[in-house]
Amino acid sequence: MKASIKVLTSIFLLLSFVTGSAQNTILAKSPLDTMPSFVKKITTFGERCDWSLDGKKIIFLEKMYGDVFEVEVATGILTPLTHHFFHEGFVRALYLSNGDILLSGSKTFDAANPGKSRSPEQAELWVLKRDLSGPPTPLGVFCKEGPAVSREQLKIAWTVDDIYMSDIVYDNGIPKLKQIDTLVRSKDLPKEIANWRLETQNFRPPYDDELIFNAHFPAIEYEAEVMGINLKTKKIINYSQRPDRYDEPEGIFPDGKHILVESTRHHPKRDKGRTTWDYIDIYKLALDGSAKMERITYFNEGLVYKATNPVVSDDGRFMAFQYSVIGETTGVGHGIVIWDFVKENEMKNAKK
Repeated sequence: MKASIKVLTSIFLLLSFVTGSAQNTILAKSPLDTMPSFVKKITTFGERCDWSLDGKKIIFLEKMYGDVFEVEVATGILTPLTHHFFHEGFVRALYLSNGDILLSGSKTFDAANPGKSRSPEQAELWVLKRDLSGPPTPLGVFCKEGPAVSREQLKIAWTVDDIYMSDIVYDNGIPKLKQIDTLVRSKDLPKEIANWRLETQNFRPPYDDELIFNAHFPAIEYEAEVMGINLKTKKIINYSQRPDRYDEPEGIFPDGKHILVESTRHHPKRDKGRTTWDYIDIYKLALDGSAKMERITYFNEGLVYKATNPVVSDDGRFMAFQYSVIGETTGVGHGIVIWDFVKENEMKNAKK
């Protein structure tokens, strides 16, 4: 009997070792391990990045509800931007057109219920001066998820339930919102997606005459569409045209002709126990009304990793993004990665 127990114990330990080793092996094999030379990881931590206007630096969150850092792309030198004052953590950081930084974060943080700090009831918008001469100034409005920032003007848009827009002005050096306009309401959406939830994304370059936003709703799986509203005519356009798929707009190209999208088109149906966001990869969507989509990353192959939150440099050459492990909370990242579109095309042409 004792011998049998020893044998069973040995088998159990062996199986545990093999299973654990297999899991560790899977997680150790990041897609970056086999990436071509035009893809480079520049930080070992961080998420939700944004390019500086000159393309020389990238701002990013240390983690959700954490500090904000800036990395110099050429050298990898890191600079903390929010260590000089006490705070409860930030959930977004974006460059304004004058170099100042738009932050989103709550005045309070509860470790037992951290999600409250990114809710539209608690996440506020702030402006941090570029010279880091003091703590950020609150703008007096709350925000759901990320705001949209013009790269040409001191104009922002944000969502609570509806989408709002305003200019930032400085009164004796203190930033404030000039006039708040309601731009889009859920009931304004086209019939097939009427009353879906809203989230701002980008002002469309090069003229800033349109706001790209996301309409989303758990209709079948969890669906999302890439939408745009003309700021003059208020005409709303559906660019992705697949209300049965999850297509969330992210970084936009500087010519305004394409936008990067987090999409599940390669795996539109959820498996049991999974969320829609477990199947995200990065795609490129044409903004000409054709709804043409092109897949860029394949991190989600094997359903272990995903590539998310891409942004494009102002010269259109680089994409910065993060990678995550499926099952993690949306927005979590494990470092900032840069994709060089020019080098990618050179390699493709060399193979022809």
